[in-house]
Amino acid sequence: MQELIHADLFDDFLEMSKYLLSEGYKDAAAVTVGGVLEGHLRKLCLKHGIEVAKSDGKPVKAAQMNSDLYTTKVYNNGDNKSVTAWLDLRNNAAHGKYNEYTQEQVELMLMSVRDFINRYPA
Repeated sequence: MQELIHADLFDDFLEMSKYLLSEGYKDAAAVTVGGVLEGHLRKLCLKHGIEVAKSDGKPVKAAQMNSDLYTTKVYNNGDNKSVTAWLDLRNNAAHGKYNEYTQEQVELMLMSVRDFINRYPA
């Protein structure tokens, strides 16, 4: 039941991202999809007993969660590399590097993150 609730919540934000893309707001869409991805990585870590906070209480960064999930064989190296690329795209959007990616790349990211979440429910 909890996995279904997470899926519905993430789906709402992914639909919002789809709308933003349709209106030409690729940068906002990239940040939103990236936030969904990071939230899902955190849920996957919790599901698989992987720490999501450091000893000082600060949250583990998304790249580290991705690495930990791959290392514990939650998913394969292809998915690990895809997540790395998606996180990079999100970081470019969040840090104003808007010319580093295209609308089409964000559209592909949206579809791919949705597929990733469906294949690895949390």
